[in-house]
Amino acid sequence: MNHFQTIPVCDTVCSLAVRPALRYLAALALGLTSGYCLATDAPLRFSIIESGVMPMVMIRDGKAVDGILRDLAVQLASKVNREAELLVLPRLRVHRALQDQQIDVRCYVNPNWLNETYPGYAWSVSFMTQRDLLVSRSNQAVDPTRLPGQTIGTVLGFNYPTLNALFERGRLHRDDARTQGLVLRKLAAGRYDYAISNELALLWFNRGRDEAEQLHEVHELTRDEVACLVRDAPDVPTQALLDAMRQMQENGEFTAILQRYR
Repeated sequence: MNHFQTIPVCDTVCSLAVRPALRYLAALALGLTSGYCLATDAPLRFSIIESGVMPMVMIRDGKAVDGILRDLAVQLASKVNREAELLVLPRLRVHRALQDQQIDVRCYVNPNWLNETYPGYAWSVSFMTQRDLLVSRSNQAVDPTRLPGQTIGTVLGFNYPTLNALFERGRLHRDDARTQGLVLRKLAAGRYDYAISNELALLWFNRGRDEAEQLHEVHELTRDEVACLVRDAPDVPTQALLDAMRQMQENGEFTAILQRYR
């Protein structure tokens, strides 16, 4: 009885015992199939802002190791039979990389947050709704237009459209910190009375804290749908990614990811 061993097309053919007359054909086939494997197996490059914090992302030793964005990237890439390569970059570097089309997928964006459009990228469906909140150590609701001269904790480089006019006129003053987590820690320590935070970051910050130490939502500033930008190019399965995100939305997979971190 003859026994045959199946060898993956992307493995070397050096171990194959082929007749001299077939060596040329084997080499040609290897070249063609290797090129195919490299093209289809290329990882998808997802960008992660290096100042990101939980629950959106946990960065350790320069790598994204946990969080909503990591889970989303890994799950989305698997839908199109690719691996996810998570590129942890400074905010300005992400902007330049999008301009140069060095990123395949950029998640956690909204058109209103961007100062420019990025030709060559397509918008996905929304995967979550982000609420930006004015938060305080007190639980008393406030109107930010009635807080003249107050210093507000903010994230460096973040744009807050509903408060920009007040900042520009000096009615309110920004106190920038590098990350959202640092903004909330400074608020809890009494460095200022109010800060801006997204809802998920606030819920994460309050986890495990005593009631007396928790921070509170006192005013909703904005409510935005958050989506992904997908590079539209022959080497990216653009439509398959967009379709996969729509299916994930319809199947409740986005909700399941978010629930892990609430």
